[in-house]
Amino acid sequence: MIPIEDFFRNSDTNGYQISPDGLHISFMAPYQDRMNIFVRPIDAAGNLGKIQQLTYETERSVGGYLWADNQRILFVKDTGGDENYQLFGVCVDGTDERAYTNFPNVRTSIIDELEDIPNEVIIGLNQRNPEVFDPYRLNLSTGELTLLAENPGNYMGWMTDHEGKLRMATAIVDGVNTQLLYRDHENEQFRPILTTNFKEEVSLCLFTPDNRYVWAISNLHRDKAALVLLDPRTGQEIEVLYENNRYDVTTLSYSRKRKLLLGAFCSGHREPIRHYFDEEARTERERIQAHFPQQHVGTMGSDKSERKKLLYVGGDRTRGSYYFYNLDTDTVTHLADAAPWLSAEDMVEMYPVTYTTSDGLTIEGYLSLPKGASLVNHSLQNSSAVVATEGSTEAKLSTSLTQLGLAGNHCPLPLVVNPHGGPWARDSWGFSSEVQFLCSRGYAVFQMNFRGSTGFGRKFLESSYKQWGLKMQDDITEGVQLLVQQGIADPNRIAIYGGSYGGYAALAGACFTPQLYRCAIDYVGVSNLFTFMQTIPPYWRPMLEMMYEQVGHPETDEAQLAATSPALHADKIICPLFVAQGANDPRVNKAESDQMVDALRQRGVEVEYMVKDNEGHGFANQENRFDFYRAMERFLEKHLHNAQ
Repeated sequence: MIPIEDFFRNSDTNGYQISPDGLHISFMAPYQDRMNIFVRPIDAAGNLGKIQQLTYETERSVGGYLWADNQRILFVKDTGGDENYQLFGVCVDGTDERAYTNFPNVRTSIIDELEDIPNEVIIGLNQRNPEVFDPYRLNLSTGELTLLAENPGNYMGWMTDHEGKLRMATAIVDGVNTQLLYRDHENEQFRPILTTNFKEEVSLCLFTPDNRYVWAISNLHRDKAALVLLDPRTGQEIEVLYENNRYDVTTLSYSRKRKLLLGAFCSGHREPIRHYFDEEARTERERIQAHFPQQHVGTMGSDKSERKKLLYVGGDRTRGSYYFYNLDTDTVTHLADAAPWLSAEDMVEMYPVTYTTSDGLTIEGYLSLPKGASLVNHSLQNSSAVVATEGSTEAKLSTSLTQLGLAGNHCPLPLVVNPHGGPWARDSWGFSSEVQFLCSRGYAVFQMNFRGSTGFGRKFLESSYKQWGLKMQDDITEGVQLLVQQGIADPNRIAIYGGSYGGYAALAGACFTPQLYRCAIDYVGVSNLFTFMQTIPPYWRPMLEMMYEQVGHPETDEAQLAATSPALHADKIICPLFVAQGANDPRVNKAESDQMVDALRQRGVEVEYMVKDNEGHGFANQENRFDFYRAMERFLEKHLHNAQ
């Protein structure tokens, strides 16, 4: 049996980036069980030089980093998971480490790294008002901060042009509507150009090379979000550049060197769907893919010349590998494997599946089976990964749950139902340490993109509003019932486990469908919708009215919120429960877990409660992850694996 630690230990390396001049490769790697930043030189032929360690964090892993210029790297870290990220910098030779924004209880965000402007970045700070972020220009040599605009209290985002000028902003008006604002010059006031309601979204992406127009992703007047060309002076949509009839457009690709829009991408069910505007970009993608047939390949970044690139190569049965690619010579150099101690042969497939809800929605999900179990009547048997481009049949690589069953003489399997967090997020095809760990212990794992999951269009998203614990939960329940009907899941051995919103769904499943689940695991999950919205981080406050529209208002929807708050219905839970919580969680306050645990213990219901004092919204520290998954293994072994 594969040890738990092999699934959840820190990667050997991850977070690869390349310097603007292409002379250094940076990456994250463990140092005293914390992820730190390292660099090493690389020449045009892909020959690697000596590794240099740049950071020496021992309390908590570096939270993220970027190249400010050829000689300096910026990185962020928080304290105990409180998400009050502070900005630091260090030279590529390891010297001159300094704190730029080491302010107590202040969160730093990067607005623009100003790729073409040396020695400066634009950052956001909520120092003046904890609820909103003001934009500052930071001089990396002197540490001087220059206020660019004072947030009036409702601005939620900022956007620069290609000269690093702050030209656009987004704001929330009337508590729920979103407004786009524009100015021609930084010495002018922002003026509103477009107002949309909370059900609509116009997401600003990038100015066109001449700084005249803006590329945006918009679902205004349509169901699926499309890539559009927007006039920032009027807010008018000039042209629809690309839209997909099944999925939202999520990202675009742009060449800074060539000053050209290259493509637009959708997430897809198995592989991203790629639409190219530029034939050279399409050809480049085909050349890269040819080095890794039948594998998932992603481009992680490039140098300023866009001739040297970093690649991620992976799939559903490997944590992945990293490569250096030289476009001029069409050669690849292997850099490292993320988890060389895990063998792909020991891992299992993640099958894309679909099902239809009782009210007619199509739900995309993923089913993973323990080693030795297989399915019949599915299109994925012995299939391999594909590159999904416009006009491909990528969508056909999924199978309806109603067409599935276990092959051979397999008995129905114990099942762990794993709804994702967010909830306005999504599950995707690819390697999951959690899924592989659970399958290695003999459990099937079912993940689903219930209504409200992102990427499936406006109607799909809207159908989730004020449906926590209701139709969103029904989507989960109906999928589980189909797996039972098809003989895949043992009806007497089903657990539900999730984190954040997934933790709420686990509690809701245990409360409102108590006969369906043998046990439940809540990881940093919401238990009481009233107290949850009272304890959100201060920088979420401007969005509170919008949350009321999406989740429910504590006054006008009081009865509904009361009916769907698991902590208020603890008397309905009959199955054993395992709860895990970070003491410093800024999103889901520890009181969310405390009140649920207290309510159940007062009734004598079995509850295991794990609290980590140095964690926030999820366990980042390796030793805490080990503790959590060891406890999960024992819990499931006791209550699920051996259940009758």
